Amino acid sequence: MLELKNLSYSVRNDDGTELPILNNINLTIEDNKLVVFTGPNGGGKTTLAKAIMGLIQPTSGEIFYDGINITHMSITERARLGISYGFQQPPRFKGMTVRNLLCIASGNANLPAQQCCAYLAQVGLCANDYLDREVDTSLSGGEVKRIEIATVLARKGSMMIYDEPEAGIDLWSFARLTETFAELHKKHESTMIIISHQERIIGLADEIIVVANGSIRHRGDKDAILPLILADTLADCAITKECSIK
Repeated sequence: MLELKNLSYSVRNDDGTELPILNNINLTIEDNKLVVFTGPNGGGKTTLAKAIMGLIQPTSGEIFYDGINITHMSITERARLGISYGFQQPPRFKGMTVRNLLCIASGNANLPAQQCCAYLAQVGLCANDYLDREVDTSLSGGEVKRIEIATVLARKGSMMIYDEPEAGIDLWSFARLTETFAELHKKHESTMIIISHQERIIGLADEIIVVANGSIRHRGDKDAILPLILADTLADCAITKECSIK
C-alpha cells in the first residue's frame, strides 16, 4: 500500500519567492489497484509521480510504501522495494542493445530470447527487428517509449508507474498497450499508476484521481469522475471563450 501524508513540493523562483507545485496532498492507494492520474497540463501529475519514485525530494510531508517510510530513500532503494517508473520522454543509451536493457531490467543477465520477445510483443514490437538494435538516436521516440515500457514489464515490480505511456505511440501499438495494461491488472500482481488523458486508459481504472493546481481536485471511480472531468473541461472552455470575446 502507498500512503502520501501532507506531501508538498515547491521550487524557488528567480526572485527568491517560493512557487508551490504540490500542496499538502494526502493519498492512499491500495495494493493491486489500477489508478489513473489525470487533469490539466501543469497541474502536478508528473511531479507527484516523480516524488513517489524519488526523482524529486518533497519540500514537506512523508511517503510510506508497505508501511516503510521511503521519503528519504534513493531511487535505487525504492526500486529494490519493487517500485518502477516509465518516463514520458525515456532516455537513450548508445552502445546498449534492447536485449541487454531487458536483461538488466529483469535482473537476469541470461534472460532467454523467447522471454525478451514476449515483453516486446506486449508493447507492439517485433522482437526480430529490435533485440540487437541499440537504444540510440536511430530509434524513433515512439519506439524508445515502447522499449522502456517493456523494461518496466520485465522488472516485474510490485508498483509500476507510467507517465503518459500513449505519448508518441501509433494507434495500433496503443491498442495493444491498452490490452497489456488490462491483462496485467486482471492478474492482480502489481499496483499500477498511469498518468494519462486517454479515455481508453482512464476506462481501465479502479480509481481516477484528478490532479489540478497541485492538489487532488476529484477522486473516485469512472462513473463518478468522468462527468466531473467533462464539466471542468466545458467550464474552462467557457472561461477561455469569454476572455477572448473581451
